[in-house]
Amino acid sequence: MKLQPKPLIQAPLISPAQFVIEDWIDYNGHLNMAFYNVIFDRAVDHFYDLLGVGSIYARSGAGSCFTLEVHVHYLNEVSLNDELELHLQLLDYDKKRLHFFQQMFHKTQGYLAATSEQLALHVDMTTRRSGEFPQHVLDSLDQMSATHLKLDIPPQVGHQIGIKKT
Repeated sequence: MKLQPKPLIQAPLISPAQFVIEDWIDYNGHLNMAFYNVIFDRAVDHFYDLLGVGSIYARSGAGSCFTLEVHVHYLNEVSLNDELELHLQLLDYDKKRLHFFQQMFHKTQGYLAATSEQLALHVDMTTRRSGEFPQHVLDSLDQMSATHLKLDIPPQVGHQIGIKKT
């Protein structure tokens, strides 16, 4: 019997597949830009649940993770009923923050549809101020970083928005 690695050590972390639903299609006949963020956020929730700082942790009142910044690249269209696979790569972390990158792939055709780079902050929900992650979360991040930090950095990471003058 082959043992499966712990999900957080899998590099990149692959979240459960998601499907594009009719309510998310805009007047251009493709996934509306706002719902790319919904899909990315659902994959982040999966990551947070595995890390131990997801919905159950937030409902306990101890803490939660808040998004500080997101940068999305819309690379290719996706349409109604398309199945999507999301990959998450931990780029960096410290005692209070997470920096990670996500890639959204069309599951059957394999193309990269979009990317999302995010910076998140751990918040102590009793004070609603930043606070350190619990030690078990830091331990999990240490294990995760052992595999994730070996991955190549995708070209969209750290991209600056603007119009290039020629």
